[in-house]
Amino acid sequence: MTDGDGLVRAYLLDGAGGGRPLDWPGVRRWTLEEGFLWVHLDRAVEAARQWLAVESGLSQLACEALLAEDTRPRSAEFENGLIVILRGVNLNPGADPEDMVSIRLWIDRHRVISVRLRQLMAVSDLCAGLDAGKGPQGPADFLVDLAARLVERMGPVIDDFEDDADDVENAVLASVGYALRGRLGELRRRVIALRRYIAPQRDVMARLVTERVPWLDDLHRMRLRETADRITRYVEDLDAVRDRAAVTQDELSSRLGEQMNRNMYVLAIVAGVFLPLGLLTGLLGINVGGIPGTDTPWAFAAVAVGLGVLGAIELWVLKRFGWI
Repeated sequence: MTDGDGLVRAYLLDGAGGGRPLDWPGVRRWTLEEGFLWVHLDRAVEAARQWLAVESGLSQLACEALLAEDTRPRSAEFENGLIVILRGVNLNPGADPEDMVSIRLWIDRHRVISVRLRQLMAVSDLCAGLDAGKGPQGPADFLVDLAARLVERMGPVIDDFEDDADDVENAVLASVGYALRGRLGELRRRVIALRRYIAPQRDVMARLVTERVPWLDDLHRMRLRETADRITRYVEDLDAVRDRAAVTQDELSSRLGEQMNRNMYVLAIVAGVFLPLGLLTGLLGINVGGIPGTDTPWAFAAVAVGLGVLGAIELWVLKRFGWI
């Protein structure tokens, strides 16, 4: 099945973990007596938008919520169903994981209508489960399984962030370089971008636990609570990575400042030593009459030795006062 006509996937669930794929005619012929229906649409295709507005039977407000351009994770009870908006990490080739992919759901007792713009790996996992006879059996299973798969995909991404934070910390301890500031800034940006959507998703899970819909029983609420707990842990992990990056950046700035001060100190010592020497050589180098030693063969050697002695005296004085 292709999504050129707006229908990405559609299944008629058999209630035992399996499902039969449907095309548009099959979706349009579906009745309540046949079983639970899942329709997955591409909101960028006009045919899908038209079906939602005209043939889905959803209210205009529900359709607008499913087709909104930019949304944050949330859940809301509409009439006899739920609007649930979730996000998953972007694992598409060439994409940044923190550029999270949105999926919008209408869920009631008899069907699920899901809408997406970009491919989501968690949805592909659900389809594979249905094809293997190990997928959701109804609306509650669908919601719980999808939420769990979205969170499961977040784990490796957050682990990578923690590994990056470890690498940068070790690099700062081993050496100091301005390139590390760019790595730290990029890490903090990515963590903040990911947390922006994961934190509201935690609130969505917590709210779903309290939603009083007849098809959501205590077992499913417990599984949603476990998913919410996992998201809470991931949010705490992201906060820890963000704080570690901030502390590492402060340490790096401090080390760079110390390095700069040390370099400026060395330059100041060199300038202080050569300032009197430069003054003397400048005076002896002016092109006017009366410069002593112009007719003496050993005058240059005497001046050079004198400058060397003067430099040694300056170094002794600086060391005596504890400046070097």
